[in-house]
Amino acid sequence: MIKHIWLDETGASTAEYAILTLAAVGFAGLLLTVLRSPEVRQMLLDLVKSALTVTGNG
Repeated sequence: MIKHIWLDETGASTAEYAILTLAAVGFAGLLLTVLRSPEVRQMLLDLVKSALTVTGNG
């Protein structure tokens, strides 16, 4: 009886999805915190500006 309960995987995929969802939310929060920092924002802005700048060297 106990072995049957131990090996029962009912709801296992639901628990896995819940854990993955929590991990994704945590990662999104961390990414949002990093992207809101002034240093990272300026670095991304400089990158976009340099990508959109047309040079006359060609």
